[in-house]
Amino acid sequence: MYVIVEINGQQFKAEEGKKLFVHHIQNAENGATVEFDKVLLVDNNGNVTVGAPTVEGAKVVCEIASNLVKGDKVLVFHKKRRKGYRKLNGHRQQFTELTIKQVIA
Repeated sequence: MYVIVEINGQQFKAEEGKKLFVHHIQNAENGATVEFDKVLLVDNNGNVTVGAPTVEGAKVVCEIASNLVKGDKVLVFHKKRRKGYRKLNGHRQQFTELTIKQVIA
């Protein structure tokens, strides 16, 4: 059984026991329990239920495994040829690691 859930504007495939890396959730503490009720689709062993826009009564219960995890560094390089203009910028996105405890559908 899996569901498609929307967390912070992004859609994720969620199954029990899996880990998710979502955009950083403000004011979240390690070990806290969080519930997400924007479930867009439920697949229960081939029986698919699509919400309009969400599935009523379905939710995902997660535990915050780590509040702040930094992603890989992405280098952004700008250059204008023959002008001597070069600019290098690095960015590391902040994520929150969630462990899915229960899928209620």
